[in-house]
Amino acid sequence: MLKDEQIVWAIHQMEKEMGPVGPSLDSRTPFQYLVSVILSAQATDVSVNKVTPVLFDKYPEPKDLMVADVTDVEQIIKSVGLFRNKAKNIIKTARIVHEDLHDVVPTDRKGIMALPGAGRKTANVVLSDVFDQNTFAVDTHVSAISKRLHFVDQAASPLQVEQKIVGVLDPKELHQAHHTMIEFGRKYSMKLTPDREVCQLIIDCDKLNEENESGL
Repeated sequence: MLKDEQIVWAIHQMEKEMGPVGPSLDSRTPFQYLVSVILSAQATDVSVNKVTPVLFDKYPEPKDLMVADVTDVEQIIKSVGLFRNKAKNIIKTARIVHEDLHDVVPTDRKGIMALPGAGRKTANVVLSDVFDQNTFAVDTHVSAISKRLHFVDQAASPLQVEQKIVGVLDPKELHQAHHTMIEFGRKYSMKLTPDREVCQLIIDCDKLNEENESGL
């Protein structure tokens, strides 16, 4: 594995290469962003951004979406993965936000995770992107990068990946690191064998890992 300071160095190298990057989901309000993140589970942000303009034009507020016909919502978001479950979840979430939370999206992880369809990753994304809190979300890109670049063990869970990154980075760097790693994961495959690797940073991290394992 890479040492803590080597992980920080690697993430900073990613940031130098990728440049300034930020959230790629489109929305106008905290509630709409929450819905967009719920829809993005096991789907691309591009696919979500194609359906949310129609969804939010028709159901802009929690009070609108909570009374929507689930079949209509399914038709709007059907190009997004797991659309049937997601349609049910965002309608239920809308009702809770409107009736129980007075149209205010929770600003804590526990509160967001209590909403239908919102797991830890969703909570961390919303808290970071909407409320500027120092949280770190782990998606498939972040997990794959962390394992390929030897930040964590191959069997590490998303929570273990999150804990490792949070443990080595300055809290104020977490927001940028999350979005940088996503873009890095979109640019480079994490599945190439070492002899076919084209990314210099991955090559360098392989070398560092070998040196660490050999005790050099």
